[in-house]
Amino acid sequence: MNKFLTILLAFIFSSTLLTSCKTEEKKDTPKEETKEVVKTEPTAPYSLKNADNSINFTAYKTTAKVPVNGTFKKIEITKGGEGNSVKEAMNGAEFNIPISSLETKDNGRNLKIRKFFFSVMENTVSLTGKLNIETDSTGIADFTMNGVTEKLPFKYSIDGKTFTMSSTMDIEKWNAKSAIESLNKVCKDLHTGEDGVSKTWSEVAINASSTFK
Repeated sequence: MNKFLTILLAFIFSSTLLTSCKTEEKKDTPKEETKEVVKTEPTAPYSLKNADNSINFTAYKTTAKVPVNGTFKKIEITKGGEGNSVKEAMNGAEFNIPISSLETKDNGRNLKIRKFFFSVMENTVSLTGKLNIETDSTGIADFTMNGVTEKLPFKYSIDGKTFTMSSTMDIEKWNAKSAIESLNKVCKDLHTGEDGVSKTWSEVAINASSTFK
């Protein structure tokens, strides 16, 4: 009996010793810590991507040249747009304007312009361009519409952190005469003035601004 107790106690002691060794070994094993690395891209003091950008247009109907105002609610800066000053940030900036963001505060008119004007053109899911500053008050935009790129002169001014530009474009320079005729046809009655003539002008006024933060 004594021999049996001696063997049993020896077994229990050995098991306890082994268990404690394993526990200590587990505690001594350091855990690898994984740290998430957040990459931050440096930005210049003036960035168009962080600015409040707007682009408005005024088209005209009837021979009396009645204005029709609209805006594009979305402007994407695709290249450039950064600098140490407002002028530097604007110069060379490339942009993309989705046609789907067109807004004239009239859903029916929005649909007609998208379907019977822009959809008649080629490659007009969006309008694209590049701004080139030439002097302290003038510049030229390489503007692409209907698969055609033409130079669009503009005037601009800078007031503090706000850049404002204005231009007038003749849509026919972008080979869009058929698009104008298409829109005028579907809007014939709405574009008919007191003289009984239905007219949609090819002239469109552009006004845009960027306020840097």
